[in-house]
Amino acid sequence: MSKALVNGITIGYDDVGSGPDALMLVHGHPFDRSMWRPQVEGLAGSGWRIVVPDLRGYGESSTVSGKTTLSLFADDIAALLDFLEVDTAAIGGLSMGGQIVMEFCRVYRSRVRGVLLAATFPRAETEEGRRKRIEMAERLEREGMKGYAAEVLPKMLSARSIAALPRAADQVFSMMCQTDPAGAAAALRGRAERPDYEETLARLAIPALVVVGDQDVFTTRADADRMQALLPGSELLWIEGVGHMPNLERPSDFNDAVRRWLCSIINNQ
Repeated sequence: MSKALVNGITIGYDDVGSGPDALMLVHGHPFDRSMWRPQVEGLAGSGWRIVVPDLRGYGESSTVSGKTTLSLFADDIAALLDFLEVDTAAIGGLSMGGQIVMEFCRVYRSRVRGVLLAATFPRAETEEGRRKRIEMAERLEREGMKGYAAEVLPKMLSARSIAALPRAADQVFSMMCQTDPAGAAAALRGRAERPDYEETLARLAIPALVVVGDQDVFTTRADADRMQALLPGSELLWIEGVGHMPNLERPSDFNDAVRRWLCSIINNQ
């Protein structure tokens, strides 16, 4: 694990591999960079440099209480790329990480070679969603993460995955419990202000991959189809029996699709 001082905070990250082609993977809420371990291990030797950071407020990065907007997360990613002397990269994210990737594409479009969106959607937050996120932020700061983690585990993984993949279920539960409540709450307040990213996606004429599980309670088939329609020439991987964590629930299928996507980026040069 390495650390970088950027934007006034410390970011913990892994930087695996070398070469001119870089892949940045952005984790979701309330997780950390360890959720990408099957991808880092599975893509090792692919010829790509893989950078996997902990977002501010998560894992081994600094926690800043209050509110962390998607734009601030995106600025942190840009600053980390600058620190690593990476001008352009393929970038992927899951759930909140996918929305951070969309914000990064909105602000830093010239730095993006390809985009991976997993278990996420581009719609703006609703009024009801804003209220619920603010309430949940207050709850996490008041009660901590463990009760919340127990409640949402069945929403993060499909019932099939929880039964068949106990190690993955334990990892997801552990990541959630270990997250700093202040960091998670700050991210929830920031996501309550999430804008619509459909126009951003429609402007991306770059290789794109969308991955969604059919048991995902947060991202629907309509969301998946809409993202594919917005992204010219994109691939949609729709995985049966999988919930909100397709990279952990079906890592072989996920990694195969990522390899095809990375090849398409090289061929698109």
